[in-house]
Amino acid sequence: MTQSADPLPENSRSVALVIYPGFKALEAVGVLAVLNYAGKHLQGAGLNGGYDVTIAAPEPGSVRSDTLMSLDANTALPEAAPLDTVFVVGAQDIELVLAREAALVDWCRRRAFEAERFAALCTGSFILAAAGLLDGRKTATHWNYAARLQALFPKADVDADAIFVQDGMLWTSAGVTAAIDLALAFVEQDFGRDIALRVARDMVMYLKRPGGQSQFSTMLTGQMSGPSGMRDIQTWLSLRFDQPMTLDDMAAQARMSVRSFTRAFTAAFGVTPMAYLEGLRCDRAKTLLLDSDLPMKTVAFRSGFSSDEQMRKVFRRRFSLSPRDYRARFKTAGMAAN
Repeated sequence: MTQSADPLPENSRSVALVIYPGFKALEAVGVLAVLNYAGKHLQGAGLNGGYDVTIAAPEPGSVRSDTLMSLDANTALPEAAPLDTVFVVGAQDIELVLAREAALVDWCRRRAFEAERFAALCTGSFILAAAGLLDGRKTATHWNYAARLQALFPKADVDADAIFVQDGMLWTSAGVTAAIDLALAFVEQDFGRDIALRVARDMVMYLKRPGGQSQFSTMLTGQMSGPSGMRDIQTWLSLRFDQPMTLDDMAAQARMSVRSFTRAFTAAFGVTPMAYLEGLRCDRAKTLLLDSDLPMKTVAFRSGFSSDEQMRKVFRRRFSLSPRDYRARFKTAGMAAN
């Protein structure tokens, strides 16, 4: 839909989703879904607000994505209208896009700093970098493109691990589903954490990840490699990490000696079994710290730590933060819904 000249309803935000031929469909649809669900939850709670979304492109009309799906861009890139929130979607063949979409790069260069929030999703960061907007700024992108982004644009400060990054009014995200995390962060800013979490639950997301977190969880990293026998142990651990567990217990489950099991597990996953177990417990603790107000002792117990003191020592060693500091840093209250 096109941007209306009429004033927006109270507490509503305008959003421009920028696409072009070959854009990543999942990124675009993910953002649209988050914004749509947010409006429905606000309405259901009897609260004002929501998002007025415009889909824009260098050439208006039906725009083909990287899949069989197309989206209708009903407007060209806005030249005069005020910009509130902008999402620039990424593409798989981003260097081809850079060569072809010079007008888009120029538009970003001219208009980005006029927006309240200007976000590039995944490889969309290449477009901002080509416009010179990321010189001296920290930026995120999909881990598989990070080295290429840094090589092409050495003045950018590329964080290959972060889910999303904010540097002033510029935001950049990692690959594909991280666009959903970024959109949820905007919902939290605009309408509060409760609405953002309701949307995350609607989308059956494991949790609403904060931007400073790694693109990889302990479980996901382990699933990327390893023989089937070790992956069976990994699954077994994922179901029992909140219970008391020793190295002997793991080796017995694997029907191996402690020495052989430790050697095989470390070779498969690059970490010792106990370090892996500790990582699973930290992942659960981080979720509980951010998505609940449970006291530290309860978080520690539900995460498998023997005490809140043990959890604190592990967090200090792994993240250079106490659990309490971690919660304070990443659990932002957002703007209260009215």
